[in-house]
Formats: sequence, structure tokens, C-alpha cells
Amino acid sequence: MAAEEKIRVLVAKPGLDGHDRGAKVISRALRDAGMEVIYTGLRQTAEMIVTAALQEDVHVIGLSILSGAHNAIVPRVMDLLKQNKMDDVLVVLGGIIPDQDIENLKKIGVSAIFQPGTSMDSIVQFIRANVKPRGVPAAG
Repeated sequence: MAAEEKIRVLVAKPGLDGHDRGAKVISRALRDAGMEVIYTGLRQTAEMIVTAALQEDVHVIGLSILSGAHNAIVPRVMDLLKQNKMDDVLVVLGGIIPDQDIENLKKIGVSAIFQPGTSMDSIVQFIRANVKPRGVPAAG
């Protein structure tokens, strides 16, 4: 990625989960690391999240899920990203995700799953290392 281009991250709380402290903490950590963060707030649908990601031209979508609805919500988000040809958007997931669900979530395209106790620094480093550059001009 070009050094002057800030990484744009959409942090979303999908579903009916009403607890957003973790999403706010990660939003602040990413902002403090120099990223541009858009926080959508509580009770977002997959459609609302993908529409916001498209409108905001984000590099990363971070989903924070504590409700156990990840196996319903995340596949819908991934499908909508494909439908909108947003294959270059990195999707990361945080929250209460049982170990037995991780492999399937990664198979459908989630790049990383951050469970409770993950350091903010490791999340920042993962995003920086894995964001896909946009519009790289051809060498001429």
C-alpha cells in the first residue's frame, strides 16, 4: 500500500448483540495506529455493513460478534461482498467465536479471527501486513 494512503477500516456490530465496548476499544486502537476507522454502531444487518463498506471504500471490515450469530451473519456478509465484487476487502472477526467454528469461517473467506485476550498490537500488525493495495499503477 502507498505510504500516504491511510488504511480504512469499517468496524461493525452485526445482529442483536447490544454490547459494543470491545468494538469501541478496537476502533480507538486502530485509529491510534494511524488508520481511518468508521464505526457503524449496534444492530447492523449484513446488507447495512456491506453497503457502508462500499460507500466508505474501506480496505478492511472488522466484525465484532458476541451473540453467537456468526455462523448466520458472516456467510451473508461474505456473499454480499462477492456480489459487489469487493474481493479486495479484508474481513476480520472478533468476539466470542468457538474454536470449532474457526476453520469454516476461514474457508468462506474470513482472514483472521481474534478471540478474547488478543493484543491490540497483534491486530494492528495483522491488518497492516494483509491489507491489499488498491489501484497500483502498472510499471512503465
